Formats: sequence, C-alpha cells, structure tokens
Amino acid sequence: MAASNSSAALTFDGRLLFGTRIARLFAYGFLSVVLVLYLTQAGLSTDSIGLLLTLTLIGDTAISLWLTTSADRIGRKRMLIIGAGLMIFAGVIFALTKDFALLLIAATIGVISPSGNEVGPFLSIEQAALSQIVAGNRRTHVFAWYNLVGSFATATGALCGGGLAQVLQSRGLPPLDSYRVIVIGYAAVGLLLMILFTRLSSNVEVHQPSPNPLPSPRMRVGLHRSRRVVFKLSALFSMDAFAGGFVVQSFVAYWFSLRFNVEPAVLGSIFFGANILAGISALTAARVAARIGLINTMVYTHIPSNILLMLVPLMPNLPLAILMLLLRFSISQMDVPARQSYTLAVVTPDERSAAAGVTSVARTTGASLAPIFTGALLGNPLLLNAPFFIAGGVKIVYDLLLYRSFRSIKPPEERV
Repeated sequence: MAASNSSAALTFDGRLLFGTRIARLFAYGFLSVVLVLYLTQAGLSTDSIGLLLTLTLIGDTAISLWLTTSADRIGRKRMLIIGAGLMIFAGVIFALTKDFALLLIAATIGVISPSGNEVGPFLSIEQAALSQIVAGNRRTHVFAWYNLVGSFATATGALCGGGLAQVLQSRGLPPLDSYRVIVIGYAAVGLLLMILFTRLSSNVEVHQPSPNPLPSPRMRVGLHRSRRVVFKLSALFSMDAFAGGFVVQSFVAYWFSLRFNVEPAVLGSIFFGANILAGISALTAARVAARIGLINTMVYTHIPSNILLMLVPLMPNLPLAILMLLLRFSISQMDVPARQSYTLAVVTPDERSAAAGVTSVARTTGASLAPIFTGALLGNPLLLNAPFFIAGGVKIVYDLLLYRSFRSIKPPEERV
C-alpha cells in the first residue's frame, strides 16, 4: 500500500527521476565491486589507486559544485544531461587506456563512483526537483522510496558485476578484459541516462526566481537566507563522508579479497545482500522520523551502525565478518533520507538545488580525502583493518556533534 501511495503521489517527471536513479545506481554498483580489481590488473599499485580515487572525488566535487549551484538558474534538466555526458566520458576513457595520466584526467573531469554510492550532480538536482513536485508532508516518505530503489539498484548492479566477471573468466577471458566489459557497460548506462533526462518537462525547473536573480557576494554558491545553516551542515556532513571514504565499497570488496580470498562472484553476492538491507533500512526512516523527528532518526540509528562497522575486522572468519557487515547495512541508511529531507526542509525553495549541491559537494570533498590514506593502509598487512576503526570512530564523533548543533532546529512539519 505504501508503495502504491508513493507511486500515486508522483507525476511523470517524478517517475522518470526514479527511473534515472535506478539506472544510475545500478551502474555504480555494477562497477564498484570490480573497480579496484580492474585497476590492479591494469598494473596500478594500491598507492596509485588510492591517489586516483581521491582525485576522482576531488574532480567530482569541483564539477558538481558548478553544476548544482547553477542548476536553479541555468536549468536543472540541462545540468543533468551534462552530468550524464561526464559519466560517459569517464567510462570510455577508463575502458580504453591503462595510462595513469589519462586515467587521472578522466577521473578528475568525469563522473565515476568508487563507492557504489551517488557521485556527480544527479542526486542534488533530482531531489530539488522532487521536493518541488511533491507535498512537504510527503517529502521524507518519497525520499525513503527514492533511496530504497537506489539501494536495490546498487545491490543488483553489484551482483551482476561480480557475477558477470566470474562468468567471463570461467569462459577463458583474462581478468583484465572481464573487468573492462563492466567498465564499458558503465559508460553505456551513462548514454541511457542522457536520453532519459531529455524527456523531463519544465515542471522540474524553478518557476519563482529569487528576488536577487544575479549572483552577488551574499549569494555565493546560490545561497542567501540559509547560508549559515547550510555551511554548518556541510562541515558536519564532510566529516561523516571523510570517515565513510575509508570504507567505500570498492575498498571493502578488496579487503574481503585480501583477508579471506573471496572471489568476484561471492563479492557481488555480499554487496547485493548489503545493499538490499540498506534499501530496506532507508525505507523505515520515514516511519521512524515521523515518530521521533529527523535529527533524532539520523543520530539514533547511525551510532549503532558504526559500532557494527568496527566489529567487521574483529571477526575470526568470513561468515561472521559478512554477518557484521550485513547487520551494519541493515540500519546504516536510515539516516540518509532523513538527512536529505532535513536539508531541503530548512532552506527556501529557490535554494534547494544549491543547498543539496553544497552539502553533497561537502560530502564528496570529505570522502575524497580518505582513499589516498586507505590505499596506503591496505598496502600494509599490519594496518589492513585500520580503515574500519577510523571510519567508525570518526562517524560516532560526527553523530554527537550533529545532535548537539541541530536538535533545536526543526523542519516546518515538526514545528506544529
């Protein structure tokens, strides 16, 4: 019933945005399970891979900041199409060359996800559009479903990516070539996204321009009234993402391969299950938030998930390590729709793309700093487990700071 109600609440544009979310997250999951394996087969060291993934996220930060903070002025549809083009560019270059310099250019300019999670301008602009075409009291509910379908798509992509690599290798294809097929598939989904975005209507665009349509020193990055709140949230979200950057899906998959010698197909199955559970956890967020509030939902569910994360490397065998990971994912995403809904609720409508973009870029910036350290840690057998402990500890500090700073700032629907 909840699913049908959510579907009924969406216009054609809303359903189309759900479709682009599914296609994109499938591609991210499809690639993320084998990305580090592909780069190691291409001859890159773990230090070089860490640097490459860091620059991937730094480049994504710069591109996304421009696209998202300009979207409400220049056009959300136009910026989404540009983002899809950058996704195609990255996939094609990664598939065609082993040259580190060219990979660096593609990683910096293009859009590619080492984590299986959202990168690029898509999430921020799509959520701003969704906030415009759904009622405020349905926003968290719609975002919960939006995250659910994304998690299911990432899970399916991870399963298909790992499974396809295993099948191709069993039929005699060298590992490098089997992983390259997946990279080409990633670029193909970028082309599909570009086509889908062209079908969006003008309803996703801002219809009430800001009273100050031209950027001014007080409207940097598309913000005016909400600058202080957005920048404070951004600083905290960046801290959380920095911690998360130590345990992106590509590195966790590589950790399982090193620690327990897990094959690609099994890795795909692990992250299929993990992302399915993550999607279900995101769906429950709307119900929990309706009872205890958005900030409480973000904090009260996030702390236990990070304790479980730190338990993963302490497990003595593969089944227990997988169990801890799956338990962690079963509650890990409950804060995501709450965080997204809260950010867009406490800003004015003409700041939504910018607010979502700035906070998203802050998260990407934070995440971009971690892989270069993670690559070095994974290259040292004595520090192999350190990324899990660093990630969990820093995330718990973030939770406590968020609660202290924002528990008294309520979104409109919680002020009644």
